[in-house]
Amino acid sequence: MSSRATSEQRHEFGSFLSSRRARLQPAEFGLPARPRRTPGLRREEVAVLAGVSVSWYTWLEQGRDIQPSADALRRISKVLKLDRVESAHLYALCGLEMPAAAPAAGISPGLEMLVRAINPIPAYVRNAQLDILAWNDAIAELFVDYGSLQPHERNTLRLLFLYIPYRTLILDWEQMARGMIHTFRASRAQAQDKAPFDHLIEELSELSPEFRAWWPDTEVKGFDEGSKRLKHPTSGHIDFTYVALTPEGRPDLSLVTYIPRHAASDPQS
Repeated sequence: MSSRATSEQRHEFGSFLSSRRARLQPAEFGLPARPRRTPGLRREEVAVLAGVSVSWYTWLEQGRDIQPSADALRRISKVLKLDRVESAHLYALCGLEMPAAAPAAGISPGLEMLVRAINPIPAYVRNAQLDILAWNDAIAELFVDYGSLQPHERNTLRLLFLYIPYRTLILDWEQMARGMIHTFRASRAQAQDKAPFDHLIEELSELSPEFRAWWPDTEVKGFDEGSKRLKHPTSGHIDFTYVALTPEGRPDLSLVTYIPRHAASDPQS
């Protein structure tokens, strides 16, 4: 264990391994289901399946002061059939951070239901490359009917630079567009798969002179909370506070809500 792991943590770690081993069924691994003194797999069976020595795995369960590698923990987690929360707990007890997993595709039904339930507060869910994956009626009325667009067109950065009805809604457009590039650049650097980002960069560089001029910049920023001003064709000037929240277990997604701060007719309209 790491020097950061206390004796109590090492004991909890060993007990956690033992409890997860006990809930496994030998038949799941093609092992004979003969009578056993205790339920679950034996220590030596887990060790062989995980590709570690029996004595070393035994020491882990005994809470000995040894340091498992992240790779060994990954293999043990797989054998013990740990879910994401259990795996993170296992790593944390060793003073390690669980490696980031490849993001799952799409969004959960519950998250999609939440976006719709938030209505009439405008809201959508988008991924790290700023694709809009789910939205409610309020935000479609505010910005654009995302359902009328092709899936590849439902991207905030693409809409900002290439879709005139969206672009002309936004006051302080250059500031907002540059800020979105900064967010996109930061997300790309952290992404395991950069191909979707690069495809969009190539398209926007070809079609938008502003994007082509601003992309070589090096600024990065997050997108968590801020303000946006619109000049809406029917509602006039509207000031919003936007808040972006990350769903538990899905760091690649953001639930973005737009909360009206002020609504008034545009005196210049």
